[in-house]
Amino acid sequence: MAEITASMVKELRERTGLGMMECKKALAETSGDMKAAEDLLRIKSGAKASKASGRIAAEGVIGAFISADRKNGALVEINCETDFVAKNDDFVNFAKSLAQLIATKNVTEIGALSTMTLPNGETVEASRQALVMKLGENISIRRNVCYTAKGNLAIYLHGSKIGVMIDYTGGDEALGKDLAMHIAASKPLCVSGDQISPDLLEHERQIFTAQAAESGKPANIIEKMVEGRIAKYLAEVTLLGQPFVKDSEQTVEKLLASKSATANGFTLFVVGEGIEKRSDDFAAEVMAQVSQSKENKA
Repeated sequence: MAEITASMVKELRERTGLGMMECKKALAETSGDMKAAEDLLRIKSGAKASKASGRIAAEGVIGAFISADRKNGALVEINCETDFVAKNDDFVNFAKSLAQLIATKNVTEIGALSTMTLPNGETVEASRQALVMKLGENISIRRNVCYTAKGNLAIYLHGSKIGVMIDYTGGDEALGKDLAMHIAASKPLCVSGDQISPDLLEHERQIFTAQAAESGKPANIIEKMVEGRIAKYLAEVTLLGQPFVKDSEQTVEKLLASKSATANGFTLFVVGEGIEKRSDDFAAEVMAQVSQSKENKA
């Protein structure tokens, strides 16, 4: 059986919001399989699905740009090793310049960027390497999205770690900004339920079925319970179904209807989302280096 480490327990706690001992036990029962342990805890406790976007696992910034007519725009994520470098002006400006380049050149493939020329006359790759030399850290261009709007674009940056771009029709600029801020705060997966991955929906259905079965109720009651939980889940993870952050009495769907507006699509980037960051014990690392130094001198 795999060793259950403190960092594994900590990660499972962050995913589920449950107690340390519960998480440790679940990891032991699943031989250290993080996903299986999370599912087990959800079945036993009724915990909600974790949001990967809440687990920031690397440093960097989100660069954003929209054209003056709000028809073209882009988001790009640039990663580095430390928060110190992420706050460096040259690093931040590199991200902004990349976002503008992506939007104006309609770049859809990240690999196409390296040979393109930035306003400073250098290629993207040359500028990246220069930053690596100057700042002393590995710097990578992780992902980007480019929009040509069906309606108009709005962006919202929460600091430099969360970036949202939304394409919407109708309403005004204030509505677009409100929608983008809502997405940054509530982190929906998509606009509406019909855009949810069938595999994801089936996985949730299996979890809800197992949860309902714990109640010991008849099969017909369990079926109704599962359908109710599916409906609640869709309301929680879709933009249209979520309560609007500025007015929880109405859903985003009702807000849009009141403005004769529609949401065509959006992208949410969170710095480091899905990247596993090495968690070092700094004191232990220093002591290891000291020990190694003593051994070398001996």
